Amino acid sequence: MDAKLSTAFWALLKRDLRLAYRHRNELLNPLFFFVLVVMLFPLGTSPEKELLMTMAPGVIWVAALLASMLSLDTLFRADFEDGTLEQITLSPHPLSVLVLAKIIAHWLVTGFPMILLAPLLAVFMYLPDEGIGVLMLTLAIGTPILSLIGAIGMGLTVGLRRGGMLLSLIVLPLYIPVLIFSANAVNTYLADLAIRGQIYFLMAVLVLAITLAPIATAAALRISLE
Repeated sequence: MDAKLSTAFWALLKRDLRLAYRHRNELLNPLFFFVLVVMLFPLGTSPEKELLMTMAPGVIWVAALLASMLSLDTLFRADFEDGTLEQITLSPHPLSVLVLAKIIAHWLVTGFPMILLAPLLAVFMYLPDEGIGVLMLTLAIGTPILSLIGAIGMGLTVGLRRGGMLLSLIVLPLYIPVLIFSANAVNTYLADLAIRGQIYFLMAVLVLAITLAPIATAAALRISLE
């Protein structure tokens, strides 16, 4: 990465973080949703400790997945409406690199806070201490994947007035393997079994997503802006 591209990358990343801080209500909504889904779950099922302990990884991961989807609209929508996205597209710098900066900013304001909140919710769901570390590990690997995959869907639907349903249809099937392997890793670890297979799978998907998602998102944005 040359000096000019590096400067543009960091400038865009800092800009998106500043905008997210200025619009704190939009920043907090997905996090409140994440917490509320997990906290309301025992009211809809049963407060029994054994049941909640078994379901905790899946419940927390489903809440994280839905909260991530809820926050995707903030990724490109505002820039599309005020014309900034078109200017970014016309930039002499590779669009895929600039898109990666926006995805990283999105993860820092949505995925990273969910990782920090996860231990408190895990305790609320009676998840054993030894499972909390694995849960945070899967969230640390999995939430960037959610942002990367979601960016592709958002790039395809950013020009649509009511693209929420289409966005869900695009990204949800791609989210499901991450959900399955992440929740299964925690339960498998609590059963005293090896979890290297699940972690390796998630890491492989993360590397693949980092490599391909920015390129696919850049192509999707160009299609949406035509």
